[in-house]
Amino acid sequence: MTVPTSLQILQVDAFTAEPFAGNPAAVCVLAAPVDEDWMRAIAAEMNLSETAFLHPVEDGYHLRWFTPTTEVDLCGHATLASAHVLWSEGHLDPGATARFHTRSGLLTARLEEDWITLNFPRQPMEPISPDPVLLKALRGQEPLFVGGSTTAIEGNYLVELASEAHVRSLQPDFSLMATLPVMGVIVTSAAEDPAVDFVSRYFAPAAGINEDPVTGSAHCSLAPYWQEKLGKDTFLARQVSTRGGLLKVTCQADRVLISGQAITVLRGDLIAQL
Repeated sequence: MTVPTSLQILQVDAFTAEPFAGNPAAVCVLAAPVDEDWMRAIAAEMNLSETAFLHPVEDGYHLRWFTPTTEVDLCGHATLASAHVLWSEGHLDPGATARFHTRSGLLTARLEEDWITLNFPRQPMEPISPDPVLLKALRGQEPLFVGGSTTAIEGNYLVELASEAHVRSLQPDFSLMATLPVMGVIVTSAAEDPAVDFVSRYFAPAAGINEDPVTGSAHCSLAPYWQEKLGKDTFLARQVSTRGGLLKVTCQADRVLISGQAITVLRGDLIAQL
């Protein structure tokens, strides 16, 4: 593998139609595979929750995601951002399905008007006994439910709190949370807004991200959880981080459809090399 002599990097705000909201991701469309250490260095330099690297293969694109400190197995917002770049920059016809080969298998995306729909694997949760460290990290918040991943490649905990106010006001102990044996912690509750079904926040200090602004992959677990609780398959969800984001989510048999919008906010050229 080689290191590119030149590279365009785009920054896309995902799960929002407005600039400077949602979850920012850097996207690098490459001509061919590149050196992994180089990708890690670029991701650390971008210092966003995720930087996506993709290059064409026979029937789509090979896609990898890196936080500033580690490679991850599944990322929603950077996949949404990657699909947005393929269409907006002319790499892919707007009527074509984007196909991504990843560490989580084949993922697809479709463009429908100004919404992008991702097809992701369903990752249900089962009730578990709360980890005492998790309870301490929640700083006194009493969970209504604590679950653990049953199918996720990189596990999470899912915690339901009593209300949206509890979710919004939560100030976790990130140093304790980073010691948990999972990638991150999803915190959720029913929404106060009657137009929205549920809200969430996502914390992943072990991956170098204290709080992720909008986490598409977390909805692979949130959707089946709220499907069982609410008795419905389709949801409007809001991630209530400081930046915030809106998602349309649909449960299928073994998949979750996650829809959001995206907007490009920066375009630049890499001029320094390792």
